[in-house]
Order: sequence, then structure tokens, then C-alpha cells
Amino acid sequence: MELNRRTVIAGAAAAGIAATTLGGTAQAADSTSGSASGSRKPVKELFGKLADGTKLYRWSLENGGTRLKVLNWGGVVQGLEISDRHGRCANVSLGFDNIDDHVAKTPYFGALIGRYGNRIAKGRFTLDGKSYQLSVNDGVNSLHGGKQGFDKHIWDVEPFAKGSDVGLHLYYTSVDGEMGYPGTLKAKVTYTLDKHGDWRIDYEATTDKATVVNLTSHVHWNLAGEGSGTIEDHELQIAASRYTPTDSGLIPTGELAKVAGTPFDFRHAKPVGRDIRAGHTQQVQAKGYDHNWVLDKGVTAKPEHVATLRDPRSGRTLKIFTDQPGLQFYSGNFLDGTLVGTGGHTYRQGDALCLETQHLPDSPNHANFPSTVLRPGQTYRTTTIHSFGA
Repeated sequence: MELNRRTVIAGAAAAGIAATTLGGTAQAADSTSGSASGSRKPVKELFGKLADGTKLYRWSLENGGTRLKVLNWGGVVQGLEISDRHGRCANVSLGFDNIDDHVAKTPYFGALIGRYGNRIAKGRFTLDGKSYQLSVNDGVNSLHGGKQGFDKHIWDVEPFAKGSDVGLHLYYTSVDGEMGYPGTLKAKVTYTLDKHGDWRIDYEATTDKATVVNLTSHVHWNLAGEGSGTIEDHELQIAASRYTPTDSGLIPTGELAKVAGTPFDFRHAKPVGRDIRAGHTQQVQAKGYDHNWVLDKGVTAKPEHVATLRDPRSGRTLKIFTDQPGLQFYSGNFLDGTLVGTGGHTYRQGDALCLETQHLPDSPNHANFPSTVLRPGQTYRTTTIHSFGA
């Protein structure tokens, strides 16, 4: 799910119970966090520089047949490589081979999203009787934390290798009032590759003032390989019998509508493209799928299997496990051929899809949605696991 995808690409280029309660070739290596061979500890290399000269880095991780490349800019997954049924490896996430495009052009490719993933209507909400005005960056609405969300900041990165796991701890502190949000939020996100090659994301956050928080990851998937063409033949299954219809601004109406008898029924696996042009009003205004599925399991204490994506051509599969109540499925509607990715190919409509585990969009303005409020003394914790196969 991107900034009214039309808006962000043009604009950026020119310049239950709340879970909260509980590239291309990088430049010559500036420093390393482990040797390039003989060590599983992530390898650090210089990826580029910001306009002011600030150095940005990329960490490379490998375990269980999965290779992960991560930037300290926005916690971006710059590449994720897995094998097909014949053992052939390919990068299955969209991205860029240079930092300039990630900073100026990206529609959230691979980014960590916060302080609030998805949309908040008119950038406004009321908490404990006080109204807050957030940064507006999607027409009249706020999307993915505003004009300078967590995806547009440098994160502190701490690599680790522990037992059979290898990974990164990422840290960012969002000060009180940043993008209009109350409270100083201290966020920690851990990326782990285990011995099976599964990619686990653990999110944590604390605050010194009541606030709202909804963190997620924005990887654009194409299991046939980035730049290989359409994902409409990918088979998708989502364990959800309801979804959240939206208005013309892609803000939930508050209804939890049944998927039965609609193009939104993915309870049994089907090709993404089978019903994508069915002419349903919701699809017409979103130009495809760009909605949040209300997972049947609700908020759970541990991650549960909620979705499976499979590419019939390569045999690659992705199974998603989460403790969150929602899954935003976006079908790459606003990729328009103006972006050139890591493999040198342009990205066009339907060349990738997103499956973002999260709370429901605009939750602070819907009393019937699970709460996203985090208070002092509480720790926001949530986990999502991506399990790969072929």
C-alpha cells in the first residue's frame, strides 16, 4: 500500500484487544561487521551518501538459503533472494540499486513503516479528549506516518549472530510531536533469518505519553523475480471472511463487509488476476486491490498462519504468520513504468504485490476496530514471520 500511489511517486520525485497492551553494487566497503567469508555475522558496506554527505550503509545477511540486504535508511529491505524448485536463486522484492532513488522516488519499497502504517482520515484523531493534527501527505489524509515517516529516517543498526540465527536490531526514536504524534516513541525492530531461511520481524516500542502506533513492513513481492512481469498469475490465499470497504480516498467506512460472493474472497487459493477486473465498485476506485482483510483469527498471543502466496512458474511460496488482526493486500496498481529497479527493468502496474500485517486502517477513528493506543508503562510488541519454500 503506497501513498495514494499516484501522489507519492509524483510528489516524492519532485522533491480484538490491542496488541499494544502487552542492489546493485554498493560502493567500496567503508567498514564491516564480519568477514565476507567464514562468518555468518552480517556484512556492512557503504551504499551511498545523502545530499549533505551523510553516509548510508547496507547489511548483507544469509542463512538457510535466504539472502537479505538491508539499508539503515528506513530499515529498507533492498533485496531478498530465495531459490525456486530447481534451486535457482532470484531477488523477489522490488527495490533500487542506488540510494538516490530510494530517497527521492521510492513508493515505500521494502521500508519499515511508522509511526502509523496505512491511512488516518484527514490526519486527525482524538485521544483522551485531546485532538491531534498529523502530517497530511495523501490528499487530505495522512499515510504511513506522514511526510517524514519512519521510512525516511536513518536507523541505528546492531548486527548479531546468535545460535543458528543471524540478524539485525534496528533502533529509531521518534520525538514528541514528530509528524504531529504525541509522545516520544522508542522503536526497536529486529530482522532475523533462521536456519530454515525464514525471515522474522519483531517490532517493539515504548512511549512516555499516550499515543497510537501501528508498525509494518512494506516489501513489494514478485516470487518469479523482481522485474519479471505481472503477479496476476500468483496464487493467493487469505484466512479472512471480512474486509474493510473504503471511500474514494481509500479510508475505511467502518463496515466489516463479508468477502463471500465478491472478488475479495481469497479464503481458497486463486490467481490474483482472476477477479481483479470484475468491476466491483471497491476495485474501480482502488484500481485493483488496495484493502485491509480482517483476519478471522483476530489478535493472537502468537503468530498464526494467515496467508499463502505461490508462483506456479517457479514454485516459490511465501507463507505469512502474524499476531496482528489485519492484512493489507495491495496489487501494485500504481506502478506506472516510471521506476527502474535493481535488475534494470521498469516496474509496471501489477508487477508486484504487498501483504502488510498490521492493525486496521484509521483505527483511531473507529471505535469498533481493535485499539492501537499505547500508553506509558506498556510495550508494543508484535511479530510477523515470512516462511519460504519451493
